[in-house]
Amino acid sequence: MHSFLRAIGFPDMKKKDIDSLLQEIVQMPDRVEITTDSRDNDFAIYTKSYGDSVGICVCGEYHEDEKFEAEYYFPYFIGKGITTQENVDIEKHSDKESYAGICDEIKLGVTLIFYLQNVAEYLAEKKIRTKTYGLSTTLSALSLQGKILLPISKDEKQIRNIEKNNQNRNHLIAAAREGDEDAIENLTLEDIDTYSMLSRRVMREDILSIVDTYFMPYGIESDQYSILGEILDLHIVPNQETGQNICMMTVDCNDMIFDVCINQNDLIGEPAVGRRFKGNIWMQGRLNYQE
Repeated sequence: MHSFLRAIGFPDMKKKDIDSLLQEIVQMPDRVEITTDSRDNDFAIYTKSYGDSVGICVCGEYHEDEKFEAEYYFPYFIGKGITTQENVDIEKHSDKESYAGICDEIKLGVTLIFYLQNVAEYLAEKKIRTKTYGLSTTLSALSLQGKILLPISKDEKQIRNIEKNNQNRNHLIAAAREGDEDAIENLTLEDIDTYSMLSRRVMREDILSIVDTYFMPYGIESDQYSILGEILDLHIVPNQETGQNICMMTVDCNDMIFDVCINQNDLIGEPAVGRRFKGNIWMQGRLNYQE
């Protein structure tokens, strides 16, 4: 069982139930995409939706007798809007015909890796264009556990100062990428000052009342992260098959905005716009070939 099936409303399923579900998707899909994979085999993706923007993809190959053989499946959650305009490199996973996107997002300070959702579109476009540069990317995430935290109280002046500091830091990071030694030195000094401030305040304050947001790798899988971000939008959608409620949130994390999907039963606390979401996520994304 794919562990993140729970995030879209399929909890605690046994193997026979999953096999039956996948067979139903192949027999009665909402959408079928067929292209050729990296080995010039006929590659197909059967997609079925189980709610607003959530569903399951079954991927596999056609044999010479026109028989479809499922290779793997994954739950998906399609985000909205544009998350990043940074250039993305695509790399194939070694064990199957699935792909990862790799992006150096300035706002995060780490290399962002995500699971590519629109594989068939990428394989078809790859015949036309070899590079994916110049395309925007929409990111989304599935989560198995999360908590709702109260926001940090800030007045308008503090909010303006935070926005200004973030913009200045992004400019410094961009300059440092180009080899600007002054920018590298300024970033180093800024990090030292931040560390000193945290060391002083953490002695008498809770760390989550000091740190407003964060984005950092989680575990050993490269496309999973631990995040803390402000909730900008929120709605609850039922899974059409199981009736389980799915909580979908638009989150601002380190100045990067993307959507997060979690089973309401796995969420501790009452979500609301303005509050913060803290949890572990599996990052997905799609390249926007048609905007």
